[in-house]
Amino acid sequence: MIARVLIVGYGSIGSRHLRLARQLLPAADIRVLRHQPDDFVPEYANGCFHDLASALAFAPQLAVIANPAPFHLPVALPLAEQGVHLLIEKPLSDSAADISRLIEVCQHRQCVLMTGYNLRFLPSLTRFRDLVRSGEPAGKISSVRCEIGQYLPSWRPGVDYRKGVSARKALGGGALLELSHEIDYLCWIFGRVDWVRAALLRQGDLEIDVEDSAHLLLGFEPAADGHQLVAALNMDFIRHDTTRSCVAIGSEGSLRWNALTGCVDFFARGAANWQTIYSHAPQRDESYIAEWHHLLRLVEHRETPLVSGEDGLMVMEVIDAARRASDSCGLERIIPGK
Repeated sequence: MIARVLIVGYGSIGSRHLRLARQLLPAADIRVLRHQPDDFVPEYANGCFHDLASALAFAPQLAVIANPAPFHLPVALPLAEQGVHLLIEKPLSDSAADISRLIEVCQHRQCVLMTGYNLRFLPSLTRFRDLVRSGEPAGKISSVRCEIGQYLPSWRPGVDYRKGVSARKALGGGALLELSHEIDYLCWIFGRVDWVRAALLRQGDLEIDVEDSAHLLLGFEPAADGHQLVAALNMDFIRHDTTRSCVAIGSEGSLRWNALTGCVDFFARGAANWQTIYSHAPQRDESYIAEWHHLLRLVEHRETPLVSGEDGLMVMEVIDAARRASDSCGLERIIPGK
C-alpha cells in the first residue's frame, strides 16, 4: 500500500527509522532527505535528496521527520500540504508556534499526523498507566515523582557530544526538549497540565550552551472534587547513574515504573518492601516497531493516533510555559492554543 517513503534527517533516530521502514516495507522506494550535498546513499535507502523541492517532487505517501526540532515545521508543512502522512519525531518543534497550523493542514488534507513519543508503546508504561487510572492497587493518587537522567557524554560513545543536537541551542538541544518524553507520558497518564513552575539550569561541567538540568513542578487540571495533582519532574544530562522512573503515591500505597528494567512495583500501605507486580524487559527496537505498526494501521484505516499532533502541541505548550516560568522565577498558567 505504501510505495514511496521519505526519511528526513539521517542522524541516529533517522537511521533507525530508515532501517525499520525497510524491514516493514521491503518493496517500497525509500529516500532520505539530508542537508549534506554528497553522493552518499545510506544502507536500506534507494537514494537521497539534498533539497526539499526534489523531495516533494518524489511525492512520498509517508514521511518521517527526524531532523533537528527547529527544522521540523519548515519541512512538515509543505509535505502536509501535499497530503503526505507524517510521523514527526519528538518534540514537534522547538516551540508551540505554528504547530496549530500544521494540525489544521493535516486535518484539511486528511493525512495522518503522529508525534514520535515512542515510550507510549512500551508494555510496562502502558501497564503502569492502566493501574494508575484504575485505582488498583494504589488507590487515589495524591502526588507524583518522575526522574530521567543520563550523563550526556555517555549517550553515544565515540562521538563528541558537544557537536550533537542535544548540546546545541541552535539545533533544539537541552534537557527540556530532548527529554520531553516525560512530559508527554505524564500528560497521557494524569491529564492536561494547568500550571508550571520551573528552573532550567546548567549545573554540571558540560561544555554546552543549553540547560543540562530541568526541574519542573506540574499542576494538573483539578478533578471534580477539587483535588489538584502535582508532579515533580527532574530531567538532566549530568547523572552518572542512568535512571528513568516514575512513582505515583496513592492512598493505598505507591506504584513505581522503572523504564530500564520494564518493571512496575507496588509498595502497599503498611508493607516493608516493594513487590514487583508486572515485568516486561524492554527489547531493542520494540517500541519503535510497535509505533511503526500503529502508523501503518493509521494510514490504512484513518484511525486516531495514539500520540496525536494535539498531544505534541500540548507538550510544547508545557515546555514554553516552563521556559517562561524559569525566566520569571514564577508560576505560568497554560492556556491551550495561546
